[in-house]
Amino acid sequence: MSSFKERVFSGVQSTGNLHLGNYLGAIVKFVELQKSYDCLYCVVDLHAITQPQDPLTLSANTREIAAAFIACGIDPAKNVIFNQSLVPEHAELAWVLNCIARIGWLNRMTQFKDKAGKDRENASVGLYDYPVLMAADILLYRATHVPVGEDQKQHLELARDIAQKFNNDFAESITRNGYGDGVFFPLPEPLISGPATRVMSLRDGAKKMSKSDASDYSRINLSDDADSIAQKVRKAKTDPEPLPSEEAGLAGRPEAANLIGIYAALSGRGKVDVLSEFGGANFSAFKNALVDLAVAKLSPITAEMRRITNDPAYIDGVLRDGARRAREIAQPNMDAVKDIVGFLR
Repeated sequence: MSSFKERVFSGVQSTGNLHLGNYLGAIVKFVELQKSYDCLYCVVDLHAITQPQDPLTLSANTREIAAAFIACGIDPAKNVIFNQSLVPEHAELAWVLNCIARIGWLNRMTQFKDKAGKDRENASVGLYDYPVLMAADILLYRATHVPVGEDQKQHLELARDIAQKFNNDFAESITRNGYGDGVFFPLPEPLISGPATRVMSLRDGAKKMSKSDASDYSRINLSDDADSIAQKVRKAKTDPEPLPSEEAGLAGRPEAANLIGIYAALSGRGKVDVLSEFGGANFSAFKNALVDLAVAKLSPITAEMRRITNDPAYIDGVLRDGARRAREIAQPNMDAVKDIVGFLR
């Protein structure tokens, strides 16, 4: 790993309705990582079409996510922000990696089973092959680190397996072509850190917060105004017991644990510290404090997102410039892959 330049790659699907879970679970980490790493943040619109999308909505969602990146503090001058479809090497490398990956590996991917459900035979090939495209996204830039949630760890393991197999299969060619001592792709490492990386539904503490939940009261959207945030927090499901003073007291209380985790993450404090302040309090008092904190943290982001979204020419310019900079890395790497595999160019 030491022979590779440290580089972070991460992507967010352009499926709209970014919510608190996306913000605390991913985007907050992106903002921190830009201080220490060379970062590429991609709106993965190729991944989005693995399930049906309205074209106009897809375009709007792509811009919304780019706007959210910037509004949350990701600097487009320091980091590469772009949408995946503007860099054709993603799809090109994905085909090569499809010929490296094994069907047995993909059959073990649990997310496909979850997303396809019982009607698996009618799922798109793209949905099944999604993890190989994700591997291509990462390996195209020879990224060394990927911030991932627990639900994506299996996909990152697959990317590592594919990278290792490519290196093993083409070790002699890699060396012969002068692209390394038998190793071309790094084995990317996961970056998982911080509290509340997994934010749960406000209506069911056992379910992950999701834009696909039928109830809008299950999530706080980044587009919500202060009144909506307040209403959703106050209506959030709780239990009749007061808040505990120690973290062990949250066991078996998923809704309480979720709200404490959200408060801790928004305030940059540990759960133990939050419980020492609110232990023994009833939920109504704690929810009032959480409303104040959430509104203070999220309202400026919402306002900035709206301002940026109202200037689509600016967003498109950021994405095009990001794609140009991404291709400066992607094209030489893809050319190297072609040489290694034996394609004429």
